[in-house]
Amino acid sequence: MKRMLSVFCLLVLVAGTVQLVAQGVNPYKDGTPGVTGYRSEVLAEVMIQEDKFTRLAEAIPADKYAWRPSPDVRSFAEVFLHVSAANYNLYKLVGTPPPTGLALKGLEKSTTDKAKVIATLKDSFAHAKTAIKATPDADLDKSLDWFGGKNTERGILLFIVRHAAEHLGQSIAYARFVGVVPPWTEDMKKTPPGKKEAPKQ
Repeated sequence: MKRMLSVFCLLVLVAGTVQLVAQGVNPYKDGTPGVTGYRSEVLAEVMIQEDKFTRLAEAIPADKYAWRPSPDVRSFAEVFLHVSAANYNLYKLVGTPPPTGLALKGLEKSTTDKAKVIATLKDSFAHAKTAIKATPDADLDKSLDWFGGKNTERGILLFIVRHAAEHLGQSIAYARFVGVVPPWTEDMKKTPPGKKEAPKQ
């Protein structure tokens, strides 16, 4: 089961280019106010991930938040809260610590309540966007210790985006397992005749 889920997630991730017009957010068209250069590129990806995670979390029925494809993997709620915790924990590496008093230990197992999970997810992405805007361009090449080696703040921002993308693919696979079509795929089905559709995810 674990292997089948891994293969399915991989297929979802490499399914092709996403048609951004089908989303509610298109930073490549609308811009990323407050940042330019590399941070703008990172922020654009984070904005798209926020849009997709939030829309998918809203589409999942509340009674499925505790669902998991097998006992040894995260549930829907745990995946969304794991991403939320990472949005708080990882950005402290580039200079923006989590808000004071926020309990991150055990966050991913803290609730299966749909409204609370979505609120936490949204708050964490707001934190992520603030952190990216606050990271000085001059610090991007700063070297840090990283998994027994070295990385730059630029590389850490790239890692954070990749980490969230992996879990977005996981969430899409989960959604398909329980019969939920990702909202942006539903949007593409409504594309007016004559407009070219992007590959499905």
